Amino acid sequence: MVMSIVSYVFSALVVLGVLIIVHELGHFLMARWMGVGVEKFSIGFGPEIWSKKSGDTLYRLAAAPFGGYVKMVGDEEGEPEEGAPPVDPAKAFNKKPVWRRLLIVSAGPVFNLIFASLVFALVYMVGINVPDTVIKSVMSKSAAQEAGLMPDDRIVNIDGAKIDSWSQLADTIAASPGKDLAIAVDRPGKGEMVIHVIPVPDKAKTIFGEEVSVGRVGIVPSEIFKRYNPFEAARMGTMKMVEVSKLTLMVIVKIFQKVVPADTIGGPLMIFKIAGDQAQAGIMPLIMFMGVLSVNLGVLNFLPIPVLDGGHLVFFLIEAVKGSPVSLRGRELSQQVGIFLLISLMAFAFYNDITRFIAHIAK
Repeated sequence: MVMSIVSYVFSALVVLGVLIIVHELGHFLMARWMGVGVEKFSIGFGPEIWSKKSGDTLYRLAAAPFGGYVKMVGDEEGEPEEGAPPVDPAKAFNKKPVWRRLLIVSAGPVFNLIFASLVFALVYMVGINVPDTVIKSVMSKSAAQEAGLMPDDRIVNIDGAKIDSWSQLADTIAASPGKDLAIAVDRPGKGEMVIHVIPVPDKAKTIFGEEVSVGRVGIVPSEIFKRYNPFEAARMGTMKMVEVSKLTLMVIVKIFQKVVPADTIGGPLMIFKIAGDQAQAGIMPLIMFMGVLSVNLGVLNFLPIPVLDGGHLVFFLIEAVKGSPVSLRGRELSQQVGIFLLISLMAFAFYNDITRFIAHIAK
């Protein structure tokens, strides 16, 4: 039991630590490239565990791993503290053109998205199990059985359209309830033949809980282990990142539309649990989870909420349009609202975590 808890905690800390480093590294490298001095590069908050000064930058590791920050020269609000060394205007963040500041702030979440693409690409290069277009089994009394489809049949096209993947096959069938489909199959020992199947209309729920009408024929796919070459893996990794990004945004919208229940929002305990579960399933599932979480971190940081990177981007865009910075008072009020929203969201997520934990214990 103790070892299991240690495994869960360790897995979560590794995942969070890597993603925080990637995010802050984006800000750090872009700041350096844009000629901005970096005073501090911190992974975590709170009491210092380790630190080292290299050049003008203090690198530190802090006790609380849920975050990090890059402190740049000239990024303080208001007047500098009394006794503080004078700021070199050539290295000051707040003296740089708006477009440079936009790039620096954007670099953190962009690095998370790029990192996710690389992670997904690595998974595809190592290899994954994917459903094939060969039928593994046919369900009893299903439309497929009545039409004459059999195990080991390879589906090659539907209504003349070539079928290259199970997802393409499943989407075509799901979108055709009640429609007569001409399914061409390659049957071992008998060659290619065409079988007419009418998908049975059925009700299903999307990942957001919305009810939709789909077609079903009652077949189960075989699985094959497939590796992809680096170029194809890179393309698929990027597509996967875009797909998860869109899904993340859709979930946010559906929560506000009350389609997705708010109690699905998770906090640190949920991350710990999922990371631990994936680690126990193997290193590749854990890496895939890290990629998904990296996308979430990148997308959420682009939201126009003060204290997040997206909030800073809004301020800089306003400055670019009006020709002068947003007033200090306006930024302070916005930051206060943003902090309140963020703390409220974190408290709600933690409440959901505790509720789920208690419900699990009670079973």
